[in-house]
Amino acid sequence: MSAIWEPENKFKIWLKIEVLACEALANKGEIPRSALKDIQTKSRFNVERIDEIEREVKHDVIAFLTCVAEHVGDSARFMHMGMTSSDVLDTALAVQMKQSATLILKELTAFKDVLERQAKKYKLTPTIGRSHGIHAEPLTFGLKIANWYEEVKRNIDRLKRARQTIAYGQISGAVGTFACIDPDVEEYVCAKLGLKPAPVSSQIIQRDRHAEFFSTLAIIAGTIDKIATEIRHLHRTEVLEVEEYFSSGQKGSSAMPHKRNPVITEQMCGLARVVRANSFAAMENMPLWHERDISHSSVERVIGPDSTILIHYMLKKMTSMMDRLMVYPDNMMRNLEKTGGLIFSQSVLLALVRKGISREEAYKLVQKNAMQSWTKGKDFLTLLKKDKDIKKLLSAGEIEKTFQLKTQFKNIDRIFKRVFKN
Repeated sequence: MSAIWEPENKFKIWLKIEVLACEALANKGEIPRSALKDIQTKSRFNVERIDEIEREVKHDVIAFLTCVAEHVGDSARFMHMGMTSSDVLDTALAVQMKQSATLILKELTAFKDVLERQAKKYKLTPTIGRSHGIHAEPLTFGLKIANWYEEVKRNIDRLKRARQTIAYGQISGAVGTFACIDPDVEEYVCAKLGLKPAPVSSQIIQRDRHAEFFSTLAIIAGTIDKIATEIRHLHRTEVLEVEEYFSSGQKGSSAMPHKRNPVITEQMCGLARVVRANSFAAMENMPLWHERDISHSSVERVIGPDSTILIHYMLKKMTSMMDRLMVYPDNMMRNLEKTGGLIFSQSVLLALVRKGISREEAYKLVQKNAMQSWTKGKDFLTLLKKDKDIKKLLSAGEIEKTFQLKTQFKNIDRIFKRVFKN
């Protein structure tokens, strides 16, 4: 990924754009074929030389063209004909972002595949569901992962759309009027680069396209943050339902030899903040002065490589972490049973409603016993069986039936068929 943003790759794309524009102009008879041959065969650059020239001229595209001209000779006068700097910069940036998106999509797919495998592995592994951090009702660990899988699938679709959105180039000249260059040149160059010509440009590609791309990266970072946050909670000593893989010789603390910290997921949560912040910077780039200024340019030179490299790295780390995640089903069951059966309160409530009493009355009966269990640590099932009002409506066997864990999971297979259609 980092190679995409290296000066060597950037200048290769710049040079390709300039050569392609000359090819289009030669095809139209606007520059000599002999000059085109010189440009095609002699064009080259040296990054150090470009930097040296730029220190004097204070303009990166002029420095680049000057360097190339030193190799091409007299025919270089036909390069950049009717073009402006942003024609090169924005079209090249579109290529770089498209290249980046393709690499990120590969890692997103690998992450999705690991999540699918783990979801299916733990499809029927009971664990406690939590809302507001408090025990709610049982679910399975596989179902939790299936939610993540489905979100990653949506992120793949989002990034594919964003890749299409930013895959637009322009060779329209100063202020985008094609006053000094024919639109056919733009169409030729973009087609050769795998881009579409911007229907209209103002001297720059409009930055709403870039904002969409970086916002998509921020959403992907949000998904990673969400999953990492859950793993961190489940990794806590008091919970310990899952744990990041801890390799032989690994150390968790300079002071405490016993520590096994969730370092990868904590890192992911931190880096997600950077990617999200960069998306805000991309949106700030949308309003520019008139047909253009360059306030966006300095920002993009930072957020372009930073966000794409970070997301690529984060996905690789998360894929590895989820692939080697240590899962503790016994601890999940132990935590599930901590409330003494309170997690089945809704099942009892519904059983009472089916016997003909109002929901409000059923709620009061169940909550009365639930609060005794909660505050005094008494077994919920035992309390229900002793409650004279409940005994009038439900037999002991009927009450026990509401406490069956497998009943909670009767539709898991159906959910999985909807999620994993293939």
